[in-house]
Amino acid sequence: MVTIKVLTGSNFKKWKEDIEFAMEMTDVYLSLVTDKPGELTVTSTDDEKLVHAAWMKSNRICLLSMRRSILDHLKSGMPNGCTAKELMTAISERYRVSSNADIGSLLQVLFNMTYDCNGGVRDYIIRMVDY
Repeated sequence: MVTIKVLTGSNFKKWKEDIEFAMEMTDVYLSLVTDKPGELTVTSTDDEKLVHAAWMKSNRICLLSMRRSILDHLKSGMPNGCTAKELMTAISERYRVSSNADIGSLLQVLFNMTYDCNGGVRDYIIRMVDY
């Protein structure tokens, strides 16, 4: 089972990794990496129809997964009627990952770490250094 952390604004990098991993694991990653295929016509081949159907399914699932994992008050600025790839681009622009954001999240982890008396102090220090 794959868990996707809820996007809170400060955890964009982790959220994006979770979304990409979850969509890859469920085999619906197609719409995040490719543009929307052209519309089907009466002369479309069976392969084109299969690709179109797979992309549409992928897009629906990706959009649902992405929107469900965003806090409600953050959804108001998100575009509607777009593809999963376009939504990811819009969210990426809104929550650009900067080195300051990385520093902030690492400091938060460091400040919240506590020694839990399981294992030795040496193991605790190694966990702190390796994070």
